[in-house]
Amino acid sequence: MANELPGYLSELNPEQLEAVMHSGSNLLILAGAGSGKTRVITTKIAYLIREKGIAPESILAVTFTNKAAQEMQERACRIEPSAERANMRTFHSFGAWFLRRNAAAIKLDRNFTIYDSDDSTVLARAAFPDLTRPEAARLAQAIARAKDYSLAPDSAELEKRIAYRNLGRFYSEYERKLKQTGNVDFGDLISLPVKLLQSEPVIRNRMHERLKIILVDEYQDSNNAQFELLKALAGPGSYVCVVGDDDQSIYRFRGAEVKNILGFPDIFPDTKIVRLERNYRSYQSILDLASSVVAHNEGRLGKTLIATRQGGKKPVLAVLQDQDEECAYCIRLIDAHLRSGGSFSDIAILYRTNAQSLAFERSLPVAGIPYRLVGTVRFYEREEVKDALALLALASNPRDEVAFRRIINKPARGIGEASMEAVIEAANRDNSLFPGDLLAAAMEADARSAKARSGLKSFAMLMDKLAARLGDPENALEQDEEYNETPERNNGPALSEIVEGAIRDFGILDYHKSQDAIAGSQKTANLDELVNAASDYPGTRAGLAAFLEAVELDRALSQGDQGSDSITLITMHNTKGLEFPVVIITGMEQGLFPREDEEGEELEEQRRLFYVAITRAKNELFLTYCRRRLFRGKITDYQPSRFLAELPSKLYTVFGGKLDLSAAAAAGRWKAGRPVYHDEHGYGRIIKVSPAGEAGVCLMVRFENGRSLQFFPKFTKKLELLGEQEGL
Repeated sequence: MANELPGYLSELNPEQLEAVMHSGSNLLILAGAGSGKTRVITTKIAYLIREKGIAPESILAVTFTNKAAQEMQERACRIEPSAERANMRTFHSFGAWFLRRNAAAIKLDRNFTIYDSDDSTVLARAAFPDLTRPEAARLAQAIARAKDYSLAPDSAELEKRIAYRNLGRFYSEYERKLKQTGNVDFGDLISLPVKLLQSEPVIRNRMHERLKIILVDEYQDSNNAQFELLKALAGPGSYVCVVGDDDQSIYRFRGAEVKNILGFPDIFPDTKIVRLERNYRSYQSILDLASSVVAHNEGRLGKTLIATRQGGKKPVLAVLQDQDEECAYCIRLIDAHLRSGGSFSDIAILYRTNAQSLAFERSLPVAGIPYRLVGTVRFYEREEVKDALALLALASNPRDEVAFRRIINKPARGIGEASMEAVIEAANRDNSLFPGDLLAAAMEADARSAKARSGLKSFAMLMDKLAARLGDPENALEQDEEYNETPERNNGPALSEIVEGAIRDFGILDYHKSQDAIAGSQKTANLDELVNAASDYPGTRAGLAAFLEAVELDRALSQGDQGSDSITLITMHNTKGLEFPVVIITGMEQGLFPREDEEGEELEEQRRLFYVAITRAKNELFLTYCRRRLFRGKITDYQPSRFLAELPSKLYTVFGGKLDLSAAAAAGRWKAGRPVYHDEHGYGRIIKVSPAGEAGVCLMVRFENGRSLQFFPKFTKKLELLGEQEGL
């Protein structure tokens, strides 16, 4: 039978062939990691045109990036050149195409401009002139997220889904201003076509007549607005085929909804499900570990990955003392790989947050190992880190004009450009009362507005407080010998305490925390890591100077051209779609991955993220767990990730110290909100779960009698966890 197939079909495995040749009912292709999904969807497009006689113009295939859309078209055209006439686009590119064809129906000029995020920020600031540019950017991000969720300004769900006060009022005025311009923003490219299709029967019927075949790639990454667009485009006679992996849905923070793929068979009737389970990337030993991770998720359709490459070494879990030993362990693995004939580019070091890159950015250059950061800038070049360093540089040297310009009005203190320039001029003129001292000049500045004068004075006063914590600058020379001593020997605070206080008192922490809340970024984690980096220095002026010098040396070391043969440093999220012969997943500690507050759907997404990370490995996989790490400048004990307790021990080898997973298992068992019973105190409910070092976890329980008591489950036999129906 296989010999009778055209050559391009004979190369497919049975499941791939079934997916390509399927017709009639709607189709959900569950494509496991490394199972050749791109080949399937591109081959299916060519097959529909070449073998089934479908007009290319009646096919719409959408994906999420221009690169993926271009690859889809190129691969389909290699099989069937007329596939060039099919509509293969990103969701947003299709939305723009649709709006230009139907611009009159929505009262748009067909030559409208599409506003990107920067343009939307400018528009938000025009609508609300009192907002600073960063505040306007946060508003624009919040509105973009609302459009991803298909939420209108008057939606009751708006402020439940998006943490932004009075968003409905701001959103409504932004929309009015946007309409005045005659242009659209990025979110409109999805939301406006949905509105047109729902409200204009003529346009809807015309699209249903034209689009007979609709294919969606990476469907697990679709958001609510894209889901609504797909529903609106699918007519009674449409054939809808989506390709995706529910186990790789990891972009909830961007608005992606795993329920879109889980619920596809319910929304689109008579759906056939084809599972692509043959993996062409990894050894079975790696896939077994990956499958055991997501097996604990309830929200999945289910599949089992089967390797075409049998065998392979068992994954290794390294039990290490701290992040310094973690870096040293990774360097040893790299050296061993090179000695066996491998190259730097074979290896990727993965972590949960960008902040974790700092330790590797500092240690790898010292070891002579080139690296490249994927998906972000180097640690010391990140906006929030540069803000904090500018603040510290100005505290160290009040003449630092570059640092002054960066930080004087961040966050906003009502200090305009003219007022800032007046301070700089006052400090630098020949007859200045405070030659070069920008902080003294700020204290005495004759700014144009009362708001600016107040802002300058409050900033200068905060700097005085920071200077007082660092000690008398006139004694700085006497401290030169002290900065290599530990903070304890200096009988004063560590520099990390002072840095942590400074970024809090000057508003930098809250400023970037608000960005994290809207954009799902990790800026506060990077600030925490900067605090950690300062923990080796005493809280003195000499200590600060030594720290800033070390930062500059680290920055200079990492600036060289690393070339193409480099280690890859990358977050787990950014590895999606990539593969490496050797993968090292670092930071497998409870509280870091997953965080303590991640439960329910969030916890299931973190398991999926772990699954994605594991399935990037082709040949070898290593995991690292550290018993302790620096957190905000203090050494903190960590228990193993609860995910490690969910893995069958037969699937991996332990390297290093003894691994006690009892506390990790407890972290998954004891959850805030769960009912409990105690022999002496009766019924109660857990109100807080906290990590407790060697003791595992500490529970705060509130009982029926009103008392709140702490318990350590590891040492308490009288506390029983109840089912929800048995509780209060």
